[in-house]
Amino acid sequence: MTPRFGARCLFCFCNTTLCLLLALFIFWLIFLPKEPKFTVSNASLTQFNFNNNTLYYNLALNITIQNPNKRVGIYYLHIQVIANYRKERFSMVNLTSPPFYQGHKNTTFLHDVLVEGQQSVEFGEHELSQFNSETAAGVYNIDVKLALWVRARYGKLKTADYGSSKIDCKLKVPLSFSEIPATGFNPTKCGNVYVLTSP
Repeated sequence: MTPRFGARCLFCFCNTTLCLLLALFIFWLIFLPKEPKFTVSNASLTQFNFNNNTLYYNLALNITIQNPNKRVGIYYLHIQVIANYRKERFSMVNLTSPPFYQGHKNTTFLHDVLVEGQQSVEFGEHELSQFNSETAAGVYNIDVKLALWVRARYGKLKTADYGSSKIDCKLKVPLSFSEIPATGFNPTKCGNVYVLTSP
């Protein structure tokens, strides 16, 4: 390979790389993808009892999903709800609703997402003390995570499926029908999720 030929190849490679980077930058400027926003708009807890190392629970959630993008749509292929208390997972629910598409600047509501049943859990002395304190107050700190499998649509171009992305919703949920007066549930914004990138 002559020095002149090698320099020409290097010049072509640099030009091609620069053009690709410029095209990606222009694409990003056009679409400016923003992350969807998740809010637990309401939560109702009608049972949260711990007996004989078993947690009995009945939690219903209303979840709001906002797509702030003007040019990017989102396909939600699968959603999983994972509930934890004091870092102990006590439930994992697969939503049975079919996959759905969320258009530009759109808001989607997931109503009455039920997390109910019973689960064996092991609480240490500290966790049990915290549970008893929250029972006395009538309000429980429950960590709900949403695991998402999504696909983005940029104009007519669809991306491949993204792997699981998790959103963290740290909730303070009052026990309904409690004898102890407690304030109602306050809508809670969930932590940022990173599921949209340029294809």
